[in-house]
Amino acid sequence: MTQAGSIEITEKHKAPARPAPIGFVRQTLAIAIKDLRSEIRSKESINASLSFALVILLLFSFAFDPSSEQVREISGGLLWLVFAFAGTLILNRSFARELLNDCLDALISSPVSGAQLFLGKVLANYVIVIAVECACLPVFGIFYNIRWTQNIGLLFVVMLLGTWGLTVIGTLFSAMTVNLRLRELMLPTLIYPMMIPALMGAIQLSTLLIAGEPIGPDNQIWFRLLVAFDVIFTILALAVAETVLVG
Repeated sequence: MTQAGSIEITEKHKAPARPAPIGFVRQTLAIAIKDLRSEIRSKESINASLSFALVILLLFSFAFDPSSEQVREISGGLLWLVFAFAGTLILNRSFARELLNDCLDALISSPVSGAQLFLGKVLANYVIVIAVECACLPVFGIFYNIRWTQNIGLLFVVMLLGTWGLTVIGTLFSAMTVNLRLRELMLPTLIYPMMIPALMGAIQLSTLLIAGEPIGPDNQIWFRLLVAFDVIFTILALAVAETVLVG
């Protein structure tokens, strides 16, 4: 048998290569599932952020008259202020929990790329933050005597869009500040200024939806702002994830 014939037979018996997108998604989901399982076992971030959010809601209820019209006018701002504070506690633990036993170094040196590691962390944080926000909504309605269920579908969409931007930016800065001593202080200092455009859109839309008002053409720009913010910062974060994690 000639050499060319043997090469041809060998190539025929080779296993088909796995498509790159499928491998990328599987490894990303593996990172996300690992983080979710770790959080379900320990419940450190969930318990801390949920308790903190409930305390903030309780304190604000004493500062404002729950029956006043002013509270309804600023309900979106109150809600997203609680979401931002509680979300920061969860995001701060995203990479900090990997410092024990040099787990972060093991993840970085694994075959998983920086983009896959980052996106897996983002997905896990996103699920946890959304869960805490959903738990805060009924308490928010009780404390402030607000019927937030009037436009619950659109309100949930706004929560999904605003929380994705918060999670992407927060996870990226969590990776950047993981080795700092004052990372609990530095992380919110970096996140909140970057989140101003998305928070403005989420607050405006949430205020209208909680009040039961329809979103007119003049306010649809806030939806487009949230979508554009999420897309732009997701692409930028994935582009610099390898540099941030590996250096």
